[in-house]
Amino acid sequence: MSVLIFAMGGKGLAKQLETRAGQCVLTAPTTALFAGIDSDIKIPLGKNLRYFGDGFQIAKKISGKRYWRIPVMDGEFLTEATTGQVNAVGGGNFLVLARSQPQALAACEAAIEAMRKMPNVIMPFPGGVVRSGSKVGSKYKTLNASTNDAFCPTLKGATKTDLSPNIESVMEIVIDGLTKEDIDNAMRVGIQAVCDLGAAEGIERISAGNYGGKLGPFHFHLQEIMA
Repeated sequence: MSVLIFAMGGKGLAKQLETRAGQCVLTAPTTALFAGIDSDIKIPLGKNLRYFGDGFQIAKKISGKRYWRIPVMDGEFLTEATTGQVNAVGGGNFLVLARSQPQALAACEAAIEAMRKMPNVIMPFPGGVVRSGSKVGSKYKTLNASTNDAFCPTLKGATKTDLSPNIESVMEIVIDGLTKEDIDNAMRVGIQAVCDLGAAEGIERISAGNYGGKLGPFHFHLQEIMA
């Protein structure tokens, strides 16, 4: 199994990697942990986890790479000392607008199934599908994002809505990837999977969150991607 972890900066990435590796990989029976990305920028993988061995851990160097053998109750946990950190791209997205909640969810699940076959991308939210798409800003000064009211079906009569009367559910898929091209390819596959279901399955429209370029330099234009 390979895992991609994304963060807003290198310091946060290193902390998340150490925490998740320690809580989820070290603790799981029979696992080992190896670097999957080669880069001149190195961050700890097992370098700090070795201290769990309480002094009984052993270092090994193989083909120029350092590994740690940490004794655990089912045998030993083998981990590479460091892994690579690279710049990546976050925030590709598209919205599925449907006549009902079950239809929106079914379409998104079909898209996720297709997109998970694509390399170098993750859909970072639980199950890959987001029900709480957001907009930049809020009426509350302490929040930098809030519910995307233009796409909330229950607010059609209370806000400037982007929904037609027959749309009763909107769900979002967010994609992070190593490159913009990786995200483009995944979005194309996911959108096609939704289109293959079509109006017969209650899908009315596909759109995307538009944040006016406020969330970074990479923009994903659906018509260009599907062309």
